[in-house]
Amino acid sequence: MSKKKAKKARKPLKFKTITIKVTARQKKSLVNFCKSRRSTPNKIIKKAIRPLLQNYDNLEVHSSYKKVSQLELFTHE
Repeated sequence: MSKKKAKKARKPLKFKTITIKVTARQKKSLVNFCKSRRSTPNKIIKKAIRPLLQNYDNLEVHSSYKKVSQLELFTHE
């Protein structure tokens, strides 16, 4: 007799809400596209942006924006 192993409970995922604005024409186009693909707008948008969001969660961003003062442009060193 073989015993079945009990599955571990998954850790619940945390979701965040993002709001975007689209024009009426873009909305109509998105709805028509979704109907033709038998999908939902949420799934279509997620599928479209997935390649842009993969593997960037641990990326360190260094911004070294230095303000340039006009007075420093004319100093001679």
